[in-house]
This record gives sequence, structure tokens and C-alpha cells, in this order.
Amino acid sequence: MSTLLLGIDIGTYSSKGVLATPDGELLRTHVVPHGLDLPHPGWAEQDPDGVWWHDVIAICRALLDGEPYTGADVAALAVSAIGPCLVPLDAGGRPLRPGILYGIDTRATEEIQLLEDRYGAERIFRDAGMNLSSQAVGPKILWMQRHEPDLWARTARVTTASSYVTFRLTGEHVMDRHTASYFIPLFDARTQEWTDAFGFLDLGMLPRLGWSDELAGTVTPEAAMQTGLRAGTPVAVGAVDALSEAISVGAVESGDLMLMYGTTAFFILVGQELTPHPSLWNVSGAYDGQRNIAAGMATTGALTQWLRTTLLPEVSEEEAFARLFEEAAAVPAGSDGLLLLPYFSGERTPIQDPQARGVLAGLNLTHTRGHLFRAALEGIGLGIRHNLEAFRELGAPIQRIVAVGGGTRSREWLQIVSDITGVPQLLPTVTIGASYGDAFLAGLVGGAVRRDDIQRWNPPRETIAPNPGVRPIYDARFGEYRALYDQTRDIVHHLAGAAGR
Repeated sequence: MSTLLLGIDIGTYSSKGVLATPDGELLRTHVVPHGLDLPHPGWAEQDPDGVWWHDVIAICRALLDGEPYTGADVAALAVSAIGPCLVPLDAGGRPLRPGILYGIDTRATEEIQLLEDRYGAERIFRDAGMNLSSQAVGPKILWMQRHEPDLWARTARVTTASSYVTFRLTGEHVMDRHTASYFIPLFDARTQEWTDAFGFLDLGMLPRLGWSDELAGTVTPEAAMQTGLRAGTPVAVGAVDALSEAISVGAVESGDLMLMYGTTAFFILVGQELTPHPSLWNVSGAYDGQRNIAAGMATTGALTQWLRTTLLPEVSEEEAFARLFEEAAAVPAGSDGLLLLPYFSGERTPIQDPQARGVLAGLNLTHTRGHLFRAALEGIGLGIRHNLEAFRELGAPIQRIVAVGGGTRSREWLQIVSDITGVPQLLPTVTIGASYGDAFLAGLVGGAVRRDDIQRWNPPRETIAPNPGVRPIYDARFGEYRALYDQTRDIVHHLAGAAGR
């Protein structure tokens, strides 16, 4: 009898799959690395078939190779992916171009202004519950209409990464409401449904909406042949990767805040009320009736990876990070006067500035590689604090913060963030991330688990408490961090424009 739960997550630089029991026991995992295309400054793309669907097939084949498990053992599956993305499909459901990625793709800056001029920024904010930003899909649709009219003329549907994979598995066009929340100005935050109030797009081009734990469809015979799954296997609607991360660590009750240390940083605060904020994102939750307040930084793990390849290109990734974190730990709090703005791909929340760029201030000849790496970790921590303060300005109650993602493997980084923010972080037992949350969603759609079972699946194992002794240092540094952005913004915008030209 089929009892196992399959979860697959497609990330920015790799895809992960897990096979779990209904009790949450991990039986097998598999990772498929892949690349990210950056064809122009400010652009970020991936191939829907060559990366996303390829990785799903590879993961299924690896996990279900018959030693000892096969597709017949899988009771249900769910998929999450990077997002929100723009994927245009032709009438046959084939992608017309590489997927345009989430907020790290900042090509549609001009289109944001055009939409605000056309419809009114206040009206968009009122209906969508948030402002347009590089995270929004509407401006990227307008960019395609303006810059790729021939391809747009052939576009029959628009979708996102997780929904495209679910379509390949089931033949059903469906999108979770959390991801749909970013399809401004096509989503009404009040009704949590598509809206044609702006006349921006034929709503027939959009997927039907569902909640993450609902049934999207079942595996088709064609998908079964490619993946090794059993035809007829239930597939959940799924989620964007960050939402599955939150589910994976049990951040599912009002007041729970998930802090994801990934290629980017992402925050999801679970709530029940519509609470718009101009610097944050108001989005639907995973389950019926839930609303989330979300936020995201553009470069966190991507910045540490860039430093790793730049500073220690000759050694393995594992050895390089071990050395960098060891050297950073030997540097005192405040990095001996070195301050870094981590806006290497623009910034999402709370400044919402796609033209922001990295700034390194305070360098002198005594600074070392360890100083530079610690300044990067502190800069990311200061950005996290900036977002948490925006949550507090909203009056949103944060009952607990749960950390997840690849960055949680570094105790030093977690400690720096808690020291800077002054808040403890709970570290869950299982930190594998979104694919584990997807396995849980599979259990929900297959009827094998209940929502509150995630607390049993993945209880907290450790608390990272702040060190009050360094708080005065970081309080001062935070003021300087905010001032450094304000005082360099115009110059940096000019430099960003010069790089684009």
C-alpha cells in the first residue's frame, strides 16, 4: 500500500527532494544543483523545462529507483519553487521564453512607474494590500508586452515556477493564493481572488486559485512515464519555496515568524487580518483563512557565496566557508569599524529599491579577509533588523521567530543576527527546508496527517539567545547602517545606471 510522502523544492541554485513517512521520518533525500542565468544587469532567469522540470524528473528517479522505493510507494506529493516568477506559455502549454524570476530580477523598474501612473499608486496599494516592487509580477508582464511583443502575441497563459511544474505533473493550471498575491494588479487582497478591476489582463490567462494543502490534480500517464511516479498519485497545489519553508518548521500559527536563511532572506509572519504596510508585503497564507505579512532581502546567501568564490576561489566550498566563518569569529563585534550594505542585487524590503547596490565603508589597511566576511554577515543582520523593525511599526505581534535554511548551519551567523536584532531564534530539529514542508503538504492532501502534526514532525531543538553585552555596539551600527544608505543613495543610483548602460 502507498504510504510515503514526496516533497520537492526548486530553489535558485539547486533543487531538493525528500521522501518521508507519515510520522515525518526522513527516508531519503536528493539534491540536484543547477545554474542561474543573468543575461543582463538586473535580469535573472531560468529554463522551465531545462532546469525546473528536469530537476523534478531527476529527483523522482533518484529517490524512487527501486532500492528500495518506487513510485508505487508514494501516496501523495507536493512541489514548491522559487517565486513569484513570470512564465508565459503558448496555447499548447509550452514555455515561450526562460522564466523571469522573483524580486532579484529588477528589469521592470520603468514598468512599475508606468502602472502607478496608469492606475494610481494609492489605488493599487488599497486593492493589493502592498505597493508595486521588483517582487510584483504585473510590471514584468507589462515589460514583456512592451519589449517582446511577438512572444506576448503568442502567450495564451501566464504562470509561475511551482505552478508550471504542477501543470507538467497533472495537466492542471493552478496556483496557490500566497504566490498569486504578488501578481499585482491582478489579485485583490480583500477577496483573495483574481480581479479584472484594472482591465490589465484577460483573467482566462491565469491559473485557477487554491490553498497550498488542496488537491491540484493527479499524476498523468505521461508524467508517470517520465518521473517513475504512479499515474493517479495525488498532487497538492503546493507553494512558493519560502511558504513551504515556514510550514516545514511549524511556523503556521498566528504570531509565528519564519526567518529563512537562503540565497535570499525571506520573512513570513502568520496572521489572520489584512494589515497593509507600504514597506512590506501583505499576502495570503498557506491554509484557508490565513493571511501573512511577508518581507524579503535580495542577497544574503548569494552574497556569502560571492565572497566565498571571490576570496577563496582555489579551495572547495566546504573548506572555504569553514575558513571564512572561523576568521570572522575572530573579529570583534562591529568589524573594527567596517560597515557593509548588502544590496548587491538591489533591495526588496523594507527600502524597496531595485537600484540600491552594495556599499563597503570604513576600510583601512588593517582589515583582513575575516573583517570583510564578518562585515557581510553583520550587514545582512542589520538588514534583518531593519525588516523586523518594519514589522514592529505595523504593530504585528511576533510571538516567536523560527530560523530555517542553509544559513542555519552556521552558529556564528545565527548568533550575529540574534545579537544585532536583540531577539532569540528557535532552531528546529530538521532544517532541510521547503522540501520537508512539501512532504507535509503531501501528507495533508493525501489525508495522512493533520495540520498540527507538524509540531510533532519538527519540534525546536535549540534557542539562539542574544548577547546583551554587544547590544550597544550594534545599536550604534544600526543607526550608521540606515544613515549610510540615505547618504549614498543618489550616488549609488547613478552608478547602477552607468553599469546598466
